[in-house]
Amino acid sequence: MLFEARELRKKEIFLPISIVITSILLYNEEKLPKEAQKMYNEWSLDVFYKGAEDPALQLDMKKIEDCVAEYKSAVAALDAEKPAESLRRVIDVKEEMGLLVRRLMGFFSLRRSANASDTAGAVYMTKIQGLMASNAKENVIFNKFVGAIEDIDSVIAGDEVLSAYKFYFGEVKASVSHNLSDEAEDVFARLNISGGRAWGDLFSYLTATVEVDYKGEITTLSAIRGLAESDDKETRKSAYEAEIAAYKKIKDPIAFALNSIKAQVNTEAELRGYDSPLAMTLEHSRMKKETLDAMLEAMREYMPKFRKYLRHKAELLGYENGLPWYEIFAPMGKAGGKAFTAEESHAYLVEHFESFAPDLAEMVDEAFKNDWIDFYPRAGKVGGAFCSNLPFLKQSRVLTNFSGSFGSVVTLAHELGHAYHGLMIQDHRPLNTGYTMPVAETASNFNELIIVNDAIAKSTGEEKIQLIESQLQDCTQIIVDIYSRFLFEDEVIRRRKNTFLFAKDLEEIMISAQKEAYGDGLDPDTLHPYMWCCKSHYFSAGLSYYNFPYAFGGLFSRGLYAKYLEEGESFLPKYRALLKATTVESVENVAHIAGIDLTNPDFWRKSLDVIAEKIDEFIAETSK
Repeated sequence: MLFEARELRKKEIFLPISIVITSILLYNEEKLPKEAQKMYNEWSLDVFYKGAEDPALQLDMKKIEDCVAEYKSAVAALDAEKPAESLRRVIDVKEEMGLLVRRLMGFFSLRRSANASDTAGAVYMTKIQGLMASNAKENVIFNKFVGAIEDIDSVIAGDEVLSAYKFYFGEVKASVSHNLSDEAEDVFARLNISGGRAWGDLFSYLTATVEVDYKGEITTLSAIRGLAESDDKETRKSAYEAEIAAYKKIKDPIAFALNSIKAQVNTEAELRGYDSPLAMTLEHSRMKKETLDAMLEAMREYMPKFRKYLRHKAELLGYENGLPWYEIFAPMGKAGGKAFTAEESHAYLVEHFESFAPDLAEMVDEAFKNDWIDFYPRAGKVGGAFCSNLPFLKQSRVLTNFSGSFGSVVTLAHELGHAYHGLMIQDHRPLNTGYTMPVAETASNFNELIIVNDAIAKSTGEEKIQLIESQLQDCTQIIVDIYSRFLFEDEVIRRRKNTFLFAKDLEEIMISAQKEAYGDGLDPDTLHPYMWCCKSHYFSAGLSYYNFPYAFGGLFSRGLYAKYLEEGESFLPKYRALLKATTVESVENVAHIAGIDLTNPDFWRKSLDVIAEKIDEFIAETSK
């Protein structure tokens, strides 16, 4: 399984499961001068291994092979007459195997993220993935064994290790009804390599290699999409036109890829006995349909408010028929303040987090001092930013492309929020450290709110306008655009059950979804019919409906922040407990820790009220 990066504007990347959570916040920034790069540079990975030739690494590779063999043996020896003993043997092996995989895959993934030319780990990673795929049949057998234990609570009660996995076993039991036969699961896992995964690879290849003709020069889609934030209106428009022209070159094969992937998703959901692919995604997200419905209900109610913001922005930029698509990310106001060095961002973040949570400030201080962060852009390094939680090492690693702008500091705050989430879950047992995507952006967004809201409160004039409007751009993406993407995917999955959807059909569905979500906020003549060609979420069979978690994360964090403002210091223990529970509870039970009912639209309305106030503030500031 893969987790995709949180994208706001331009680019998405994939990283292995060892990267517990990743996030993207891109800012079209320039390198900081070398003289400013004094204290910090690259992260240290010595906590993993001393290098690709480290004897400890070779030993761990051998240990994985041994673990796979031992796992198969333990599963083969499962004895219904000795359930506790059988469970403990399997769990012990799964823990050891999981830690080894995370350590090795994490090490090589991080190395390659920092240096694309580092291919030393490719062979190792392929081998590890193959070994894990070979366990598919055993995984099904073990799950069925767990499912057949009637009173599993009493079975595990006498064992400290097994008792810690009460929630884990509960999820396994719930999933058993959706398992295929042992042989079918094995075949499905193998065929997916040449099925859904292969179609996804085709999409990635086409979008990475298509030539974009821009003003007589050939560039890439990622580069051209980055121009959406240019200060120049003509640049934004011409870049949009070049992007649309590029997608026309590859839309037909991409349409075939999307059709094949969604057909596989429909087939899998049906074979596994789910009511729909959406129901399957919700179960995997540990989330009730009632929660999703409540959130979507509130979002729909607030669409007019977002449209008001978009129409006002359009008027400010000189448009009469709503905002053209290519102006969504047009900058407003002017960024203020001096450039930050890494040292200054260190002090700034520690100071701002100290008043909220001392342990957060201490962790941030440790991250800077102990080389958790890879700071600066360089040839071969991936763009954007992400955080890799490493609970088995009680650390995290953060990659960013630091430029010295305030946006760079906000990015660091965001990623270090993920690291704080990792701090809260690090004492769980190894199989209890995975949280689902709806709650994945909680701590990161919360950190952002602390930093940005303070900056807005202390700013004036053009700087204040810039900060507020940049925040509104992001909110519009996670609410309005996410809603359009949800509508699109839902319609495609529904129609794909009975028919093939050609590129022209997909274009029509996307335009219809954008009109429903954006309404009169956007110019209907300049929408984006190929948004389905640039959202990699659509092209993973394992990430169906990977859109609503963005809205959930943005609104949930704002609701929590509002509670913090109301409750003060008494909120902090709840916040820590809530983050810790994300790996061993449903999202509804996680929210209950803070006294929140996610199935009640009123909670989501309160979160949206926070954004609505910013819209009113932006309109007031720009109407003076």
